[in-house]
Amino acid sequence: MKEYVATVGLEIHTQLKTTSKMFCRCSAEYFGTTPNSHTCPVCLGLPGALPVINKEAIEKAVKLSLALNCQVAPESKFDRKNYFYPDLPKGYQISQFDRPIGRDGWVELGGKKIRVSRVHMEEDTGKLVHSEVGGKRVSLIDFNRSGVPLMEIVSEPDVASPEEARLYAKKLHQIARYLEVSDADMEKAGMRFDTNVSVRPKGDSKLGAKVEIKNINSFRFLERGIAYEIERQIALVKSGEKIRQETRGWVETKGITVLQRTKESSPDYRYFPEPDLPPVVFKKAQIEKLRTALPELPDEKIKRFEEEYSLDKKTTQILSESKNFAQWYEEALAIYAKDDKGKAYKAKRLANWVVGELVRQLRERSLTIENVPIEPAAFVELLDFIDREETNQAAAKQVLTSMFETGMLPAKIIKEKGLAQVSKEEELEKVILEVINDFKKAVDDYRLGKEASFGFLVGQVMRKTDGRANPKVVGEILRKKLTYGNRNPS
Repeated sequence: MKEYVATVGLEIHTQLKTTSKMFCRCSAEYFGTTPNSHTCPVCLGLPGALPVINKEAIEKAVKLSLALNCQVAPESKFDRKNYFYPDLPKGYQISQFDRPIGRDGWVELGGKKIRVSRVHMEEDTGKLVHSEVGGKRVSLIDFNRSGVPLMEIVSEPDVASPEEARLYAKKLHQIARYLEVSDADMEKAGMRFDTNVSVRPKGDSKLGAKVEIKNINSFRFLERGIAYEIERQIALVKSGEKIRQETRGWVETKGITVLQRTKESSPDYRYFPEPDLPPVVFKKAQIEKLRTALPELPDEKIKRFEEEYSLDKKTTQILSESKNFAQWYEEALAIYAKDDKGKAYKAKRLANWVVGELVRQLRERSLTIENVPIEPAAFVELLDFIDREETNQAAAKQVLTSMFETGMLPAKIIKEKGLAQVSKEEELEKVILEVINDFKKAVDDYRLGKEASFGFLVGQVMRKTDGRANPKVVGEILRKKLTYGNRNPS
């Protein structure tokens, strides 16, 4: 890679979250339904059926365009994109060519701006289902997806690596979900990626021939597909072969891209204005109303969390990963620091427990914040027990696990499992003396200056008390015993 420079551009297709399809009244909630049950003459392309523009879809496309810093065109129009494929019932797709909804935007990624060339609307296609009927391999077509609103976000060739492509795609996925314009669920084909990849010798300004990789459906596959394609093209150039402009597909089972067809250019689609749809005209006041309605976006939220709560960048990125996760944290903080006393300290303490223990529990159970079984108030109740020194950190982690498993509140779990913290000196002193007698070598090592032995001895006390001992009190008593024995310090 030192001898060559890769250039990558992305086309991200995102299904919009609407009640009905783009140009008809059929339900857009098609996933998992009986094949061809969400269809009508319009989305089946039957003669005489006329499309009608979905206003909700247009408004959501404008919102995303604004969030991507695009210029929203005062007048936009739809075009027919002509090509034949079995899942395209009309023989053309209603899309946008020369007058898209949004143009000339950008997304910031680690201090670098990735330019967004355009954001345009189109209708999704049907779905081919490869199956077996009567002992024969056949391809069936389900038109339930046909006509679902689809937004295409096209970047300029500003992406320089497979990793950067993955991060850019994740950023757009995050923004779409923050805006609630799309679920962007890749398991349901709610977001798909096409990417154009080219390589050129380092120092050359002219871009190499681009190769498109189609229909990638995960961030990991996107990164792996681009990495493979870059290496494939470099190998071709080094061997003296010419890179052809073509379309390839990613085969995950083999970890390679394969040729699908020679690359079509725009004239091959024979675009012309859609005669059955009027232009889409936006008044300035309409655009500004939609701009004003935009929620706080991820970058803005990260900056606010850093400034308002004095949290570090990594923590704020985790808390802001999803809109709902950030909301859960702030709901918990409003309860935890309701009197504003020590708010900065509590914001950090809560954040540490959320990004540490709560996230760990969620990952272990393959849960998201949307289906977490713990309310913010219950989580804060657990932290209050720690703050009052009625339980310790180790026991609190056990309590949190039980909260996930049972849904019970912390107070009940602590009582039933006997996880209240032991802080009484007379109770702890007995255990500490047992540890001193059982681990004489560690005691001698500590007295010879090995501080690590002290931590070992504290750990043994915690073990004997099943993690219930107050480690601060244990440390104070243990250090006195090791220094003065059973004599009281003067």
